[in-house]
Amino acid sequence: MPVTDAQVRKLMEEISKHGKIGRASMMSGMDRKTGRKYFRSGSLPSDLKKEEREYRTRDDPFASDWPMLKEMLEDAPALEGKALFEWLMEQRPGRYEPGQVRTLQRRIKQWRATEGPDKEVFFAQEHRPGEAMQVDPTCAKKLGVTIGGEPFEHLLCHSVLPYSNWEWATVCLSESLMALRRGVQSALFQLGRTPGYLQTDNSTAATHDLGSGKRAFNEEYERFVEHFGMKPRTIAVGKSNQNGDVESLNNALKKRLEQHLLLRGSRDFESVKAYEAWVQEVLRKTNGLRTKKVGEELAAMKELSVNRLREHRVEQVKVSRESTIRVMENTYSVPSRLQGEQVKARIFDDRIEVFYGGEKQLTLERLLGRCKHRIDYRHIIWSLVRKPGAFPRYRYREELFPGLVFRQAYDALNDKLGCGYKADLEYLRILHQAAAVSEADVESALELLLAEGEAPLADRVKALVRPQPPETPEMEPYVADLGEYDELLKTATEVTR
Repeated sequence: MPVTDAQVRKLMEEISKHGKIGRASMMSGMDRKTGRKYFRSGSLPSDLKKEEREYRTRDDPFASDWPMLKEMLEDAPALEGKALFEWLMEQRPGRYEPGQVRTLQRRIKQWRATEGPDKEVFFAQEHRPGEAMQVDPTCAKKLGVTIGGEPFEHLLCHSVLPYSNWEWATVCLSESLMALRRGVQSALFQLGRTPGYLQTDNSTAATHDLGSGKRAFNEEYERFVEHFGMKPRTIAVGKSNQNGDVESLNNALKKRLEQHLLLRGSRDFESVKAYEAWVQEVLRKTNGLRTKKVGEELAAMKELSVNRLREHRVEQVKVSRESTIRVMENTYSVPSRLQGEQVKARIFDDRIEVFYGGEKQLTLERLLGRCKHRIDYRHIIWSLVRKPGAFPRYRYREELFPGLVFRQAYDALNDKLGCGYKADLEYLRILHQAAAVSEADVESALELLLAEGEAPLADRVKALVRPQPPETPEMEPYVADLGEYDELLKTATEVTR
């Protein structure tokens, strides 16, 4: 690090006290040789600085080609120095060396600053108390959070009041409208007030493309914002800087959470709910440092006087003959008893709840994206055991291997019995056992048989997982001592006297 004037002044002061250059240099935070240099010169570092030269120390290797390069840059200002240099080496073979690319890049940089086209100017804006809330989901994968020991890839739906920097966040898995709705409602009910505008970027959760380069708000999103007495507002397409407050606080939020995770000593949480509660507790403490400006925001906003909206979408779907339902362009299996029935699907950001006759039948983990499928073998194995011929070409066959051990067992059965009906039937009987008893127990049995080099036949697996009847311990009959009761009655009589 360069020596400062303050360090040299400290050096001179220490030398005047005891005259020892080594000790004075150490006290001033510099090397002994450096201290001796400044002591002998008697000057400060600022006095020793050389004036910046305004002349070249060597000839410009691009002088002959620069007029042509300059003309190319004027026609296409977006051209970069490296691309121009590679093109120039092809046009002038043997004239330039690869190491000269930095020289050309510096020359182009200087041209851009002195003669190049004007650049876009950004204008700092004044925020007004209670005017708007900015919302933006941000990826939190780098935090390395785990739930029950399993990696948890997620987003944080981050809401910010730009004037005071008050912020709130909820855990979500996508940038869907359900996630946005839950995040905004959580922030509004935490505040107890509503701003004039709700500002987002041009995500498909809030807007849709008109086909003309412009975007309009989705009707469902507009109704949601209107319910809270706000007006929707978005930024221009490709202008993320217009959402700059929440964008910059996204990084600050993740840095703060990273520090609190280090202080916590663990990144593992027992549930998503526990993790979200922890995040929000961190934000409560942070918001407590912004009391003055938050108070100004609250005074300028309207009181929240409406009820919370449901945070899910409802669809009526019919269960197919394959015991599956189609929800938001993804396929899910359901119990076969529901086949042919109309069921109600409540679609949340992270899950789908299936209802029939007003009662919840099951909860499914929601798939993100389109044209995906999730098949639970427990829903169909009873029929598949009776129709083993359907297994080899079943559309979702790969979903019928719950884990690597089951796949290894199937391969071992094919090696033992040959690829065909017998191996398929044995595997389906094993899968039936997993559904009827315990998948974990069956998996352990398969691991044991494979480790011993035995073929994992269904009967052998069944023998290993068959529940053992509990042993009843032999006990001597209890004989009551009636004399103890006589003593108890005698003591009670003496107390009452």
